[in-house]
Amino acid sequence: MVTQTPAIATPRQSGTGRQALRLLMLIAILAVVLYPLIWMIGTSFKSQEEIVNNIGLLPEEFTPSNYTNGWTNFDVSFGRFFFNSALVSLLTVVGNAVSCLLAAYAFARLRFKFRGIWFAVMIGTLLLPGHVLIVPQYILFRTFDMVGGPWPYLPLVVPQFLATEAFFVFLMVQFMRGIPRELDEAAKIDGASSYGVFYHVILPLSRPALVTTAIFSFIWTWNDFFRQLVYLSDLDDYTVPVALTLFIDSTSQSAVGPMFAMSVLSLLPVFLFFVAFQRMLVEGINTSGLKG
Repeated sequence: MVTQTPAIATPRQSGTGRQALRLLMLIAILAVVLYPLIWMIGTSFKSQEEIVNNIGLLPEEFTPSNYTNGWTNFDVSFGRFFFNSALVSLLTVVGNAVSCLLAAYAFARLRFKFRGIWFAVMIGTLLLPGHVLIVPQYILFRTFDMVGGPWPYLPLVVPQFLATEAFFVFLMVQFMRGIPRELDEAAKIDGASSYGVFYHVILPLSRPALVTTAIFSFIWTWNDFFRQLVYLSDLDDYTVPVALTLFIDSTSQSAVGPMFAMSVLSLLPVFLFFVAFQRMLVEGINTSGLKG
């Protein structure tokens, strides 16, 4: 009588099974993450009635007119809101990059009285919720007559030029601490001042941290809603997040389809900005002391 031994899986077969299981898990996670985005894109091509009755991903009746209606739904073209958001976001990027880099250089490289205390105070501001500061900031800007007027974006932009984003200062300080001090000493031996060390040594080597700061500043500012709602009152000055709320009107018919269409368009600048600087973003995080 011949007995058969049970088949034993080889290491290659078990490894292939684990890879297949891992791949299925990644696909499932990706489907869950992308579902809201796909649903929003599909809804942007649905009619008003179909949005209410059809909860599926794809539209039964293709309605591309939502994009043209959304673009011209108000007295002001929606392109105006895109311009306002781009203006505020780019000024914020410049302000954070310049001011936070200078503040980080002072904390990381210069020696001055109470440096440790001031750095601890700055880090402590990260514990304060942003909404707690809205009222005192509004009173302060109102006192300086910076709310409204011909330059309505001053309350949104001016603080960024004063190194108020402690997270970016901390990120750059951590990055600069990784730059060898021997480079500073070599530059000083060649006759460079503190400004010369900053301009010729620290600034060129800080590009990854600057790019990381620029990307996060752009994304956070572009998607900001509450602060912009507080300080902007005229339709011509609205940014994209504030303008999207105008499609929902409790006193008349809501334009939900055009709202979803403009929401899809509002994602494109953030997506393109992230894709353009993705490699530098990963490099900046890996070299800034934030890698866990």
